[in-house]
Parts: sequence; C-alpha cells; structure tokens
Amino acid sequence: MRAGNSTVEVEMEVWGINLYSVLTSSTVPNMLVNIQTESKIINYRNCLSQMYFSLLFAGLDNFLLAVMAYDRFVAICHPLHYMVIMNPQLCCLLLLASWLLSVLDSLLLDLMVLQLSFCTEFKIPHFFCELNKVVQLACSDTFLNDLVMYFAAGLVVVIPLTGILFSYSKIVSSILNISSAEGKYKAFSTCGSHLSVVFPFYSTVLRIYLSSAVTQN
Repeated sequence: MRAGNSTVEVEMEVWGINLYSVLTSSTVPNMLVNIQTESKIINYRNCLSQMYFSLLFAGLDNFLLAVMAYDRFVAICHPLHYMVIMNPQLCCLLLLASWLLSVLDSLLLDLMVLQLSFCTEFKIPHFFCELNKVVQLACSDTFLNDLVMYFAAGLVVVIPLTGILFSYSKIVSSILNISSAEGKYKAFSTCGSHLSVVFPFYSTVLRIYLSSAVTQN
C-alpha cells in the first residue's frame, strides 16, 4: 500500500485543476460582460466558439476523471505492480487519447450545428450557448444532430462514468478486505481528493440535465 500520492497522481490532479479553470473561463467572462452591460446578446460566431471550448474541456474533464479513477484502482488493488502498470508511456497515451477524443467530439458537434438553419432571432434559455438548447431552436431538421448528441453523450459521459463506478467498486471491495483500520484509512485517503471532484461534478451535471428533461425553467 502506498503511503502517499505518486508523481503521476500529482501531475493529473494539477491537470484537473487547470482544466476546471479553463472550462470556467470559456463561459464566465461573457456572463460577466452581460451582467455589466445588462445585455444578453452574443453573436453567432462567438456562440459557436464558446460552445466548442465548453464541450472540449467538459469532455476532457470526464476522461481525465476516469483515468484518475483507474490510477487509484491500480494503486489500491495492485500496489506492487503500480509502477509497472502506470508507467510514463501509458500515462502519456491516456492523456493523448483523452485530448484526441475530446477535440474530435467537440469539433464534430460544433460542425454539425453549422449545418443547421436558424430563424432571424432566437433566445437561448441558458446562461451560455449550451449545445442542446441551441439545437432545439433550429428551424431545420435536427434528427441527425440529436442522434450524434446521444452518441457523444454515451462516449464522453456514460463510458467514463461507468469506468469510474467500476474502478471504485473494485477499490471498495479491496479496502473491505484490509484487516487493520489504519490500512483502510490510508487506502481511502488516496481517493479523497478524486472523490471530492467526482461527486460535485457528476451530481451537478445529472441534476441539471435530468431536471431540465422534466421541467423547463
């Protein structure tokens, strides 16, 4: 059992903190301008740019949280093989795959919005250009966009979340098999920082989108 965080963990956590700040920066500045100027207008080009970067970094958050969950799984369930499994090559490959999938996903969804036609004036019932709200306001057929959005949601949200839940099911099972209370605490403490991000992130996302499916605010 490891006594503390490894270099890989620290690097991934720093990446996570930076990504959260970038994700926030893609939406908050325009919101602050709107509050200051008392205007809610954003042009079409800026709306697409905002949507692209918010999708990119939201997707990247999902993938990196799944990678970090796998890191904890290896550290707790296979501690003696940790340095062999989580080698620098694998870490770089996981990071590269996370970036590549996020870029392709956000680019595809953004390009598909470009194919839609909109009425002369429309209002987005959201505080930023959220993909689903933009597509709902299109005047043309959105069947293909909806289909791709569901597929993208499965790739970017459902698959990483499933990986996180699977990793922690194995982690909990492994922790329960530890005889000493100190060992259990030490094992659980390695997951504390990760869980403190996972719970607020996914609970907020699920609450917003599940509630919006039932009622329109």
